[in-house]
Amino acid sequence: MKKLIALGLIIFLFSMPILLKKTEGTAVDKPPAETGPEEAQAPEAGAACEVFLTVEGEPEPVPLEEYVVGVVSGEMPAGFSKEALKAQAIAARTYALRVTSGGKEAIRKDTAHQVYKPEAERKKEWDKDFPDKEQKVREAVTETEGKVLIHEGELISAMFHSTSNGKTETAKNYGGTDIPYLRSVESPEDADVSPRFEDSETFTLSQWNKKLGGDWNTAKFGTLRLKRNETGRVQQAEANGFTMEGREMREKLGLRSTDFDIAYDPVKKIVHVFTKGYGHGVGMSQYGAEAYAREGWPAEKILFHYYEGTTIKKLEADDPECLKSP
Repeated sequence: MKKLIALGLIIFLFSMPILLKKTEGTAVDKPPAETGPEEAQAPEAGAACEVFLTVEGEPEPVPLEEYVVGVVSGEMPAGFSKEALKAQAIAARTYALRVTSGGKEAIRKDTAHQVYKPEAERKKEWDKDFPDKEQKVREAVTETEGKVLIHEGELISAMFHSTSNGKTETAKNYGGTDIPYLRSVESPEDADVSPRFEDSETFTLSQWNKKLGGDWNTAKFGTLRLKRNETGRVQQAEANGFTMEGREMREKLGLRSTDFDIAYDPVKKIVHVFTKGYGHGVGMSQYGAEAYAREGWPAEKILFHYYEGTTIKKLEADDPECLKSP
């Protein structure tokens, strides 16, 4: 009898691992219930916010993070410091989500919105350098995945430009609306790192008249006055019979910025225009970001410098802003 009891105990002990293995995990005895679209479960907390953007000219919707890779590649040299690229990634992601209302509206792939370069274009442009540059850009995007700039609970209008004239422009000077996080800040290092800090254009007198209208001559140039705002940019230009906003004048003449000076040569009948900076000047200066990154600034410090009073938030799958997206 004792031998039978001992034998039974041995058999029981050897069968325990099998019993335990069978009952590990969930739903071992029956498959998980299928759920239709109307019964889909909420995204797992902590997962990245998945948004697809309609990019004009692209055949299929582009996942947000893949879109950001294309924008960082199109808007900033891949040779820039990692922290500058990360700052660009956060700004680009924020801009895209705001412009598209979280993926509901289409976005253009040129300077009207943001320059987007799909992978095929990157391969062609970077050629043999593609693997290294692609890896660097992707790392910058991955390390900032889902991160956006917020002000008072809302996505900001994360405007950016190539090169400032030493100070950024205010939203009020540019578009007439005062935006707290788009005010002028110092960006003096642009002059040290940007090849686009200073530039010049020349126009024949006939070209000048065609672009601006009117009948300009030596006497009229003599009455020209450029009214500058507190950031050093031309807010308005005036001459006899002529008044034009600096922004419009820049657009008509195709100038790099609204910080310009004009000199007329009456002998050769040539107009010389000298500019400082490149772009509208509002928000983050890309070359300024690179200069600060070289000084050891992390991406967050760069962004908080150019967008004062903002915070950085990581959008996750269970975030209300993400759940609003289609």
